[in-house]
Amino acid sequence: MSDRFREDTGPRWLGESMPRVLRRIGVPSPSTMTMVFTRWDEVAGEVLAQHVEPVRINGSTLLLRADHPSWATRARIESQAILQRARSMGDTHIERIEVVVQRP
Repeated sequence: MSDRFREDTGPRWLGESMPRVLRRIGVPSPSTMTMVFTRWDEVAGEVLAQHVEPVRINGSTLLLRADHPSWATRARIESQAILQRARSMGDTHIERIEVVVQRP
């Protein structure tokens, strides 16, 4: 029987329902958020992480902000490697990366 038609429809702890609700509305899992935003140096690599930072996860897209066009280009070139490192570090539904330039 699917989650939608569970027989026990009584009260549940919020923590039980929250991951399912967040998935339904497109919010990334807490583990994905933690991995991207607290372990960014590992995900991006130390040098790239000094110039490019995660801004938000929108559905399956990770938005990055670069401090210079050349670093944005490098992040785009390395985007598949970044995604592979992120996947190797934990369960993530991030499928693509977008990069914008915003100078400090």
